[in-house]
Amino acid sequence: MNRILNAESISASNPVALIEPGVTQGQLADFLAQHHPALTFNVTGSARGTSLLGNSLDRGVGYHGPRREDIFGLEVVTGRGDLIYTGFRRLGKQQACDPDSPLAHVHPYGLGPMLDGLFSQGNFGIVTSACFRLMPRAEKHAAISLALRDANQLGDFIDALAALKREGVMAGVTHIGDRARTQATLTAGIERYLSEHCDLQGAALGGEAARVLRVVAPHEWASLGGVSGSAGMVRESLRMVRSRMKGLARMMVVTDERLAMGWRLLHPLRRWPFARAQAAAIAAIRPLHGLAAGQPTDVAIDNLLWRYGQPELPALSLEESHCGVLFINPALPMQGAFVQRFVAAMRAEAQRHGQRLYMTLNIETPMALVAVVNLLFDRRIDAEVSAAKRCADALHLLIQREGLSVYRARTDMMAEVVDERQPYWRLVRDLKQVLDPNNIISPGRYNLP
Repeated sequence: MNRILNAESISASNPVALIEPGVTQGQLADFLAQHHPALTFNVTGSARGTSLLGNSLDRGVGYHGPRREDIFGLEVVTGRGDLIYTGFRRLGKQQACDPDSPLAHVHPYGLGPMLDGLFSQGNFGIVTSACFRLMPRAEKHAAISLALRDANQLGDFIDALAALKREGVMAGVTHIGDRARTQATLTAGIERYLSEHCDLQGAALGGEAARVLRVVAPHEWASLGGVSGSAGMVRESLRMVRSRMKGLARMMVVTDERLAMGWRLLHPLRRWPFARAQAAAIAAIRPLHGLAAGQPTDVAIDNLLWRYGQPELPALSLEESHCGVLFINPALPMQGAFVQRFVAAMRAEAQRHGQRLYMTLNIETPMALVAVVNLLFDRRIDAEVSAAKRCADALHLLIQREGLSVYRARTDMMAEVVDERQPYWRLVRDLKQVLDPNNIISPGRYNLP
């Protein structure tokens, strides 16, 4: 089920793709590049081969905002065998003999209760297609990298970025990564450059890559966001960000033009240490820079495969690789002092378990941010697997003690997430019984007594 069902009717005046669950973000990006280059969509940092609907229904976060907001008009098969169309898609042409409606693929809400939410992070039915929002490609886009000068000012940094989000200056998602995350993201690209263009191998390669990282990513916290619009809008937005961040963070503006110019200048001079470091950084950054412009890439997954010595594997084979990943993703209030204290508590908990956290704080909405916290381990080593699992469980208990919750949960966490004593989860169980009385879709997840 990997068809773009309305491929013939997509246009600038009809920026909606009707997609099946097998449509990947790489497939949609290639389709738009060939047929509608003026259109783009909300891309995530995951691999090109990931499902658009799968990620959206699990409430993933793209570079322009929450993916849940990108889909509407769902086609769902329930456990009772019913075929449901949500919103005004119920007015559309379901059979060849049915009349069509001009509202079917354009109006996200419809009349009456909105049923879409029942099928997001739920197992009440199987979504077999949905409307997916597209967006016009901006006249100009610039990425903004901000390196926090003093790690003790993380709370102030978050508050300043939150204000820019609420005012619409940096309307997309701003990613605030710690040093471990930043270096993990860049290391593979830097090492590839040094190996392929500077003939470095073995210990010399590792030593030079570490030196490059100290030069280009020395700060404990660095953010990456963006501004888009007309040339004048981007210019004014950059001025406002620079003014707000003066004295707080070092600002660097990244555009395709600047990256190309830097490459042309620095790559030929790579025998000199400073030029080599900057050229290696550009080589690592280039594919990541395209994400905000709607160009998905496998680089983030390739970096993990490189780290665990299997660079030849395709990104979609991560689960068969030596690289183990556990995530713990708390939702947090957009309050800088609270977040700074909570981050310190998570790090202390991880240290007690001998683990290192790879953390990104995503400013997702005007009022809240979400943390993407990963634990990495070698699947072949039982002790590493067990230690990472114990740490993940301890972090989840910390989240609960703080009165918080994760916004996405792993399958192995569901026993701790679903609390049968809470009326909310009992209502979820009752809804499950209505839509899937035989419990044939993902059995057990909401099977409360």
